[in-house]
Amino acid sequence: LGRLGIGRIHRGTIKLGSPMKVIHRDGSIEDARVTKIYTFDGLKRIEVVEAAAGDVIAIAGMEDVDIGETIADAADPSPLPFVAIEEPTLSMNFIVNNSPFAGLEGKFVTTRHLGERLAKELRSNVSLRIELTDSPDVFKVSGRGELHLAILIETMRREGYEFQVSRPEVIYKRIHDVLAEPIEHVIIDVPEEHIGTVIENLGRRKGEMKNMISSNGNARIEFYVPARGLIGFRAEFMTQTKGTGILHHNFAGYEPLKGEVTHRTKGALIAMETGEAVAYGMWKLQERSVFFIEPGTRVYAGMIVGENSRDQDMTVKVSRTKQLTNMRASGADEAVRLEPPHIMSLEQAIEWIDDDEYVEVTPQNIRLRKRYLDANERNRMARRKATPAKANLTV
Repeated sequence: LGRLGIGRIHRGTIKLGSPMKVIHRDGSIEDARVTKIYTFDGLKRIEVVEAAAGDVIAIAGMEDVDIGETIADAADPSPLPFVAIEEPTLSMNFIVNNSPFAGLEGKFVTTRHLGERLAKELRSNVSLRIELTDSPDVFKVSGRGELHLAILIETMRREGYEFQVSRPEVIYKRIHDVLAEPIEHVIIDVPEEHIGTVIENLGRRKGEMKNMISSNGNARIEFYVPARGLIGFRAEFMTQTKGTGILHHNFAGYEPLKGEVTHRTKGALIAMETGEAVAYGMWKLQERSVFFIEPGTRVYAGMIVGENSRDQDMTVKVSRTKQLTNMRASGADEAVRLEPPHIMSLEQAIEWIDDDEYVEVTPQNIRLRKRYLDANERNRMARRKATPAKANLTV
């Protein structure tokens, strides 16, 4: 059958074998011929030879038709108004997996696999943008928000793809020589007991409250928030409202930069060496950290295994075992009791990582890691980042 175009007939009739014109967004017109016509009965597809105005149909024979374009009679190829598609506001890098565990769990792991899958997605995901970068192993993917990109990542993961993604970045624009950022119109429905927490949280993220209506113990609050301020907000919102809040947002436009938005305030626990996490090694660290893994989890050097209680990263040895001696203790060994780990979902992992970190996505696992796995290289890059660059002057 090839590609199917699904849409509603606005006027006239369409018959099997009819010559048609496909009117593209750029104004170009392409010849086509109807080879199959289907109508729908619930989820069932029924083949017919003719359809009329008002019918929702699927037709074959137009290989290059795209979403929002018009299929018209060859005798009168007049286009319908094109559907407006919102521009992307966030971008992420999709990177071929290069961790020590690369290729062990995925079915599609190469640059060619990743590039072909993203190109295929462009044909149906009209809000998506794919750009090549200086590195052949890195693709810049832009979308309409965290959820939009997370759905794509999860879909690819379930199909057997293995890759890495970077932290989402906002797409800025320069309007009249002023740097502008995307603003989202946010509508929140919460019980009144959580109003203060939600307002405080969005206030820290440079959100401006425009309206609030209370009724029957619930409140609807409207905000205008920078898109970068919403990165990581959804998970916090669901936790703070105990799952009772409803969040909806859509693109409102571009406005001048609102100022700095604080991201994560705590550091990461980074595995020192490759091995298997041991309860004893984790037990000594849990007083000042929250773990993302369970005992028995395979880790590698540079992999993030938890969150530090302080704002600095800390390298830890979670594979450390208890040293045995030939002397028996006078009393029983102290029992090892671990707090339950915080196992992150894909969305939570994307929201949590910082600029120097990746989320490693495989069909079986979601891991967090540092961009530079070697500790010495991380320290060297941190010093380079802290040192101000010298100005280049031409005399």
